[in-house]
This record gives sequence, structure tokens and C-alpha cells, in this order.
Amino acid sequence: MKSTWSLCVALAVSLGIILVAGYPVSPQDEEYVLVNNKCQCVTVTSKFVPSKEDPEEEVLERNIRIIVPLKARENISDPLSPPRTTFVYRLSELCRNCEPVEIDLGGVIYQAQQGNSCEEPQTCYTYDRNECYSSPVPLLYHGEYLDICKLPVLPDSKKIRRCH
Repeated sequence: MKSTWSLCVALAVSLGIILVAGYPVSPQDEEYVLVNNKCQCVTVTSKFVPSKEDPEEEVLERNIRIIVPLKARENISDPLSPPRTTFVYRLSELCRNCEPVEIDLGGVIYQAQQGNSCEEPQTCYTYDRNECYSSPVPLLYHGEYLDICKLPVLPDSKKIRRCH
């Protein structure tokens, strides 16, 4: 049986990135979730399965599940923006891990980042329930323009949520 570590290393080598951590789908399952990107509606799992050529040998099988949101907008914060017609998925961007980690090198502790494109904002195709989205709205009083306010925008317009 292959360990989780070898699974992560195999994926990291194949993608050309440093390290990807996975977790099992269920305690009895040998399938590991490598990416669960709710922002782009993508789940990537992998597991070792017997090879078709040699049943005694195991090969790594990767499954990529993409849910395309049909009512997605170009700008999810603007309900009047045109519908999104192009969806781009890059596995290297989905697997990026921008959380800093501490590494001990020769007794000196350094902070390192596993991702190399963390400065670039991620394109979201649907709402992330953990995020707060807002849109600028002109404030008018008796037809006179006063200011621009940022109001929260949610998929369900009946809910009101405060942005922090």
C-alpha cells in the first residue's frame, strides 16, 4: 500500500510544484482529495489503482470534477455584468498553497511559501460563502448624486450580510 507522502510527492513532481497535501475522502477510502476549490467549483482526487497492463503494479489515477455554474457573471460582484462564457482551469493554480510554512535549515528557521503566484488574485466563478462581496452603488437624494456606497452583494438577495 502506498503512503500519503508518496502520493503527494508524485503529484508535486508531476506538477512541478514543491508540495501538495491531501486528505482522505473517508476514513476507509484510499482516495485522497488534493484540491477542493470552492471558488472555481473544482475537486481533484487521486488514488492508486491496479495497472491494466500489470495488475500487480499500482498506478496513480487522478479524477478532476468541474461544476460549471450556468448563471455565472463576468464579475460576480456585479449582477448586471454579462454572463461568463469562458472558464479557464489551470491545475498549477488550483493546487497553489499560499500559506507560509516554517522551515528549519541548519538551525535557522525561515518562512517559505509553497505557491509561486500568490500575488495574483484568483478568478472566482461562483460565490464563496466565506467571502463577503460588495458592489459600488451611487447614493442619490432627490435625484442629486451624493456619494458612492459599497453594498454587500449575495447570491440570495433576500439575505443581508455585513462586510467586515
